[in-house]
Amino acid sequence: MMSSSAILPHPIEPIAELPINDNLAKALLTSMAEYGEQLQGRRIWLACSGGRDSLALAALCVQLYQQGRLPFLPQLLHVSHGLQADSAIWAAHVANWAKAQKIPYTILQAHVNGHDEQAARQARYDVMRAQLNQDDVLLLAHHADDQAETVLMRLIQGAGVNGLSGMHPWRVQTQDAHRIILWRPWLTIQRASISAYAQRLKLPYIDDPTNDGGDNVRSGLRRDIMPVLAKYNPNVIDNIARSAQLLSDAQLTVNAQAAKDLQWTEVASLQLPPAQRALNIDKLQKLPLYRQRQLLHYWLGQDEPLPPAKQLVDNVLSLSQRDDHDHQTELFWQGREQSYTIRRYRQQLYRLSSDWLKWLELPLAEQTQSLLTHTESNLIGADVHTTGRQPVPINLRNDDKFTWQLQILPNEVMRLLESYKVESDKDKLRITFAPLDRNQRVQTALASRPQSGKKLYQTLGIPSWMRESLVVVSVTLINKESSENELLENDCPIEQPILLLSPFHSWVLDAEQANINVDVKQLAAFIDSHLIVH
Repeated sequence: MMSSSAILPHPIEPIAELPINDNLAKALLTSMAEYGEQLQGRRIWLACSGGRDSLALAALCVQLYQQGRLPFLPQLLHVSHGLQADSAIWAAHVANWAKAQKIPYTILQAHVNGHDEQAARQARYDVMRAQLNQDDVLLLAHHADDQAETVLMRLIQGAGVNGLSGMHPWRVQTQDAHRIILWRPWLTIQRASISAYAQRLKLPYIDDPTNDGGDNVRSGLRRDIMPVLAKYNPNVIDNIARSAQLLSDAQLTVNAQAAKDLQWTEVASLQLPPAQRALNIDKLQKLPLYRQRQLLHYWLGQDEPLPPAKQLVDNVLSLSQRDDHDHQTELFWQGREQSYTIRRYRQQLYRLSSDWLKWLELPLAEQTQSLLTHTESNLIGADVHTTGRQPVPINLRNDDKFTWQLQILPNEVMRLLESYKVESDKDKLRITFAPLDRNQRVQTALASRPQSGKKLYQTLGIPSWMRESLVVVSVTLINKESSENELLENDCPIEQPILLLSPFHSWVLDAEQANINVDVKQLAAFIDSHLIVH
């Protein structure tokens, strides 16, 4: 049988009936009571490396469950990433221990890009996150010593209030649309208490020699710095953990103010989280400078697990304060979830994801839809007043992340045309959707004459990254009643542009010169544009 020198030489035996550590139990049960409502009905997993801390938490769960004090028995998750020579042995050991305790378990395999602890940690979380379903809870054995090390590590890195608040006992983590919860009930418990409990139960935990090797920041702090700090104050771990809690409370206050400021400054019509977020610069600049910084820090960090660096916040603040007309300046930020570009156009700040900017470059194809086909199919054997109101979708641009879709109401269009005595040629009555050519002249209500290219973009306030996402909607009509017009008397179709669309705005186009006896605004109202995020 294979063995590993890192595994403590204690036999694997059932521990359900062995003595419970009251302090450890109290911390877990108190935290469970605090988050009881959020825990209701959710599946709970326990990240178990097989080390002292996670195996002790698993053992306590088994004991409390057997006593009826814990209403659930979590399922263990062990990740084998192959960085250690004995990784496979450790995985088998965790499985054997779980079987002996009659606790469910799952062994996962992870591929690590790199050889450092940070890469291994990220790989573990990625594979565990993929295993969990929506709103599942991942129970973690992080303790007060881990919290103190985290705070010191972030202090060295120059973190602000958010970073110095350390790890949170209950944290909702969202990646794309996938949402899980990280639960840490032992953040007030010191490592020494967990060690004493593990020794009393004779837990055969894995003592990974790399944990205290001092070859990374965290282990170096643990080996070299924390013992020195303890000489000055024996309560250093508890004190740092308490400071983290106070800073966490302070951060909640700051976030509440930032959220309120964001609600006031964000441009609601331009929001498409996480692809695009926009702020009104005029409103931003009415805030005190310190609140501007806090708001930008909060605004940039939305949708990301880690906050932006102070330098980025300062650079974005400088960008917002510029008074020139250079709209080409851009800032780049590589977040944890994705990368972003921060741009300014006129008096608005934009945070644009790289996926979104790539999508905006996809070509638009011209499409034509016959109104009559849809109306005839809908009217057969159906009530016109109900079936005719069903929208017909038209996809203008789509990929696996975003879909820009139009919806038309063909029967409503037909009724409008009939009310204005506009007759249709069954083969020619249609709606066309075509990308706006830079040289194509159109006239909106905002302009006194037709415009094209740069003049049109400036009039409508179209930023550079949106200029390839403009669509002209045209309707082809025949008006046999207007005998004063020679063109119409000969039944020649008229292709009338009625709408200009972007993913966020629409503009009714002027039809006064077209000699079409139809309310174009009402006609345009039967066409609706939607941007769907998958």
